[in-house]
Amino acid sequence: MARNRVTLADVAREAGLSITAASMILNGRPETGLSKESHDRVFAAAEALHYRPNVAARGLRTDKTRTIGFISDEIATTRYAGGLIKGALEAAEEARHVILLLETGGDPRREAEAIGAVLDRQVDGIIFATMRSREFFVPELPTSTSVVMLNATNSHHPVSVLPDEFAGGRAAIELLLDHGHSAGIALIGQNDEVERDRFRSATVEARVAGIRGAMRERGLTFVAEESIPVWEPEHGYRAVHELFARRHDVRALLCLNDRLAFGAYQALAELGLSVPGDVSVVGFDNDEVASYLRPELSTIALPHEEMGRRAVKLLLEGASGEPVLVPMPVVSRSSVEPPRG
Repeated sequence: MARNRVTLADVAREAGLSITAASMILNGRPETGLSKESHDRVFAAAEALHYRPNVAARGLRTDKTRTIGFISDEIATTRYAGGLIKGALEAAEEARHVILLLETGGDPRREAEAIGAVLDRQVDGIIFATMRSREFFVPELPTSTSVVMLNATNSHHPVSVLPDEFAGGRAAIELLLDHGHSAGIALIGQNDEVERDRFRSATVEARVAGIRGAMRERGLTFVAEESIPVWEPEHGYRAVHELFARRHDVRALLCLNDRLAFGAYQALAELGLSVPGDVSVVGFDNDEVASYLRPELSTIALPHEEMGRRAVKLLLEGASGEPVLVPMPVVSRSSVEPPRG
């Protein structure tokens, strides 16, 4: 038979105090005027009866449920961007909130259902997150709903958390320069369409702008720029083969993501060229593959966990205004060394 829920009244009765007194003690109200012995009796009664506060009822009283809605496209089912969720969960736990996580697979019908589900549960706010940083459509919401975009942007909801791709692009060039590469650098993955289309990427334009700005400031130019429509290993492999069929002065490859770099490694090996002895390689994102390549790939990391933490903090603090840009760490491994000769 189902057991009746233990109520605050039960705890007060067990402790021999009024419901008001028990409530003040359990809610941590300062200066209750009650003795330490009264506090101890209430906590002992709550523990003995396995009392758990009624969150829904408390939400009706305080207009806060200590619950955050987290709606994503496909983050939970991939390892690539799982850090966004991990960071958000940690920050929510620290703030004594829980996260209601729903994944939609990018299906508009499921997105509408997910929004309805979190609104029905009177969450304190909603985080909308995407696996790949892009402009994300958000249906009309009640004006009282707090919203933070995580790894995403939306013209109607300006509070967002994004990686600082411009600074990350500059850091990639500085990494190569620090190892003596001021000539013979090729860019792998250039794509005008992706840079211009915020629904495909909200940050690639900034990444490339940072790269080009750092090169321009030093009076440097790329020896080649390989345009690639899809940033997957087979395309990086093909582009590097084609590049070295035309040029023999390439000493470093700057790949716009780690999966392109993975393909580049395979092409270089077939060409009899070593990394980093003959050609240094730098990637972006710190994809899991980067640490499994041999030699391990130097890369500019996407700070997913910190981004998730920042999103929760912004939501709870009620921040507004410009996007928050989170620094992208440089992960220096073994794929870069000074050029020979």
